[in-house]
Amino acid sequence: MKYTVITGASSGIGYEAALAFAKRDKNVIIVARRTEHLEQLKTEIQEINPKLDVVIRTTDLSISDNVYELYNSLNDYDIETWINNAGFGNFDSVADQKLDKIETMLRLNNEALTILSSLYVRDYANVEGTQLINVSSGGGYTLVADAITYCATKFYVSAFTEGLAHELKAQGAKMQAKVLAPAATETEFAQRALDVDQFQYEGAIAKFHTSKEMAHFMLNLYDSERVVGIVDGRTYEFQLKDPLIPYVTSTSRSDS
Repeated sequence: MKYTVITGASSGIGYEAALAFAKRDKNVIIVARRTEHLEQLKTEIQEINPKLDVVIRTTDLSISDNVYELYNSLNDYDIETWINNAGFGNFDSVADQKLDKIETMLRLNNEALTILSSLYVRDYANVEGTQLINVSSGGGYTLVADAITYCATKFYVSAFTEGLAHELKAQGAKMQAKVLAPAATETEFAQRALDVDQFQYEGAIAKFHTSKEMAHFMLNLYDSERVVGIVDGRTYEFQLKDPLIPYVTSTSRSDS
């Protein structure tokens, strides 16, 4: 049996992505902090296909030890796709941002994603049909006012994943590494980024996609041979592209 791992699966894009992969008869391992939301998701998936195996892992990936514990707990599963979706944002000037929140964001958006990606590549790079999909943002390719630190975390995700895609290709590896870059999407993102209890996208945001639409775009990326799936911030059209960040091949390690 093969499995698709999705982090940040308790809401938003991760939740809808799990349902979308389940509709393709994929067994899923769903990861998040909120057990009750994961249980609800499991129930919905089993209504789609009661034969699917749905594995729940409740953990907070902003805690470094939990990242390794999660991966090690999955040693007995054959993982064909790993989706690093867990993350959150922040809207504040650099001078005014709450540093304890920023530390947590850096650990989740960058540290956890890097460690999980590295471990997965180490074990599965030469396994046919495997994919690593890291969720970045339109803010991973364009700086947004009052979200500089958040955008910087997503610039890292974009650069890391595109670079990994180049590396895997150069090595002749069988795994594909891809980056999904949404624009505004109707999720819990704004609530966490703004530290508010409620946020209504309708009326407050001129254009946005639903989580279900973004999960559909993720499947389009999954089905393609392209590395980047990005939403155009002006037209909100979803586009599949080759790597966007300039990449230089060194002739030796000393060249750097």
